[in-house]
Amino acid sequence: MSGHSKWSTIKRQKAVTDAKKGALFTKLGHGLAIAARSGTDPEMNFALRLAMDKARAANMPLVNIQRSIDKGSGKLGGEQITEVLYEGYGPEGVAILVECSTDNLNRTYPEVRLAFTKHGGRIAEKGSVAFNFNHKGEIRIAAKGDDVMLQAIEAGAEDVEEDDGDTLIYTDSKKLAEVRDKLKAAGLTITEADLTYVPINTVKISDPIAAGKIIRLMDALDELDDVSAVYVNFDIPEDIIDKQ
Repeated sequence: MSGHSKWSTIKRQKAVTDAKKGALFTKLGHGLAIAARSGTDPEMNFALRLAMDKARAANMPLVNIQRSIDKGSGKLGGEQITEVLYEGYGPEGVAILVECSTDNLNRTYPEVRLAFTKHGGRIAEKGSVAFNFNHKGEIRIAAKGDDVMLQAIEAGAEDVEEDDGDTLIYTDSKKLAEVRDKLKAAGLTITEADLTYVPINTVKISDPIAAGKIIRLMDALDELDDVSAVYVNFDIPEDIIDKQ
């Protein structure tokens, strides 16, 4: 797993953020609503606890957080939010997974498909891309060093790697909550914790033009309100990323 390229890391390097805070709140609200379907008590529902942590970190108003939870629990009625995973290929054959949360699949699918086709990619059949990834828990620690790695392994991490000044910790998808809580109890500062799709193999992209096409496709997908996360298996050198 070590050395893989993550779209979230590239966005951090490029300082890519949501241009509209309303769009970010929409994404966060959908995540809260989906998590709340399994229970509205964050102490008993780890997915809801994660969603609430994300919303608070983005300064989402408490009233918006509660409204999203109420919607997901059915308290407000109306259309329920549905999770869907679209699979596709981008330029140079890179594998892409697009995680969406939506109340209207008839709107979401055409938007995702259009983003792919406009930027040199294509939607693929279900199951034809996902095999390139493993579903894992991912925890980011705002520290690095041998002590952090040792604590992560003792807490149950499957893999650990350094990413700039941070440490990325990977867990079995079902043990994310357990490992996160152990690391938090150990006094480590956790800046992110979520489920993710980690590529099994990566595609090296050394052509700046091809890299630009791929990044524009990723940006187009991220800009869609219904898209909650995008996962890819490309590996683009930092010097090429900096030129995009």
